[in-house]
Amino acid sequence: MNACHPLDISSLLKAIRVRPVEHHEQARWYELLAQHHYLGAPAKVGKTLLHVATLNEQWVALLGWSSPALKCAARDQWIGWLPVLQWQRLHFIANNNRFLILPDFHLPNLASRVLGLSLQRLGDDWQQLHGHPLLLAETFVDPARFNGTCYRAAGWQALGQTKGFSKNATRYWHHGQPKIVFIKPLRSQARQWLSDLVPDPSWRCPVTTLTLSIPHTESLRQHLTTIPECRKRMGLRHPLQSVLLIAICAILGGSRSYLAISQWAKRSSQAMRRRFRCRLNDATNRFEAPSEPTIRRVLREVDAQAVDDVLGQWLLSLSDPDDPIAIDGKALRGAKQENGKPVHLLSAFLHRQGSTLAQIPIADKSNEITAVRPLLTNLALAGRLITADAIHAQKNY
Repeated sequence: MNACHPLDISSLLKAIRVRPVEHHEQARWYELLAQHHYLGAPAKVGKTLLHVATLNEQWVALLGWSSPALKCAARDQWIGWLPVLQWQRLHFIANNNRFLILPDFHLPNLASRVLGLSLQRLGDDWQQLHGHPLLLAETFVDPARFNGTCYRAAGWQALGQTKGFSKNATRYWHHGQPKIVFIKPLRSQARQWLSDLVPDPSWRCPVTTLTLSIPHTESLRQHLTTIPECRKRMGLRHPLQSVLLIAICAILGGSRSYLAISQWAKRSSQAMRRRFRCRLNDATNRFEAPSEPTIRRVLREVDAQAVDDVLGQWLLSLSDPDDPIAIDGKALRGAKQENGKPVHLLSAFLHRQGSTLAQIPIADKSNEITAVRPLLTNLALAGRLITADAIHAQKNY
């Protein structure tokens, strides 16, 4: 941009906005990084969050956030956490792995302004995308190219330099190019919360709650119509799909018991009950929510596997077609079979959302191979990328 009057610069900086990149914009974001950033575009590894800074809808800067470095001596010494706490709480840190001011748009203080705006919403955006809060931001600056001036101006703290190692697969190799380590606490108590042996209850992740739009609610109701009726015809008052839809929406809203689900149903508005296709009382001309005994009886008698299959199909229909599906088997903590062996489940879930699409029990870890086909039978997989452990790389699959 051409030289501006100081008052014009101030007004332009105030007009800068930072927001997450929409899915249809990601290709452009990565293309610009590959074209203009000296490191190119970052690899899509671990958790990521993409920000773009705009001025009157024009892109002026790009920021990339990702999972933190597994080990960083300067950062770990500053936090003062034990190794066991480091592995437990590393996900509360985000790394600013890319920052680019686009060509033809340079203003005094623009970089620090964009960094500040990105940090203001980083925690909320990360919570919404990945389901947990952040306490600390980190970044690494190459002193051969930059001094980290914009980070210092935005309130970041320099902790020292790395030792010049980089991680490649499972080993570290020395490249001889140490980086300056900068950190920025996102909460005033971040250092204490990360290092305390007993986690403070005020920052523990709350139960994730979700809300459904009207189209998504109707889509879920349509999927639930395939669930077979589990009750006797005599005395039925509430449609099975209505009870299940209410229970699922209540659970997504944080309810964790039959009583909590029924209380959620009682608080629902008449408009919501109408969308749920609840029973209409002809005498009062009002839609009635099912009672706690009705909800309890339906959830105990319904075909749980059929409901699980329907939910998996519904979640898959709402997901991004580019979101890969992961297959993995795990033992349930504290659960044992009649023979005393741990309970193993093989699950299919979405990489980005973390939503479980399907899961089936398996006799032991060695039977994962034969369980994959039954696991994926009811899922629409056309065009999907599926990832799995190396044990599944069999010729006769």
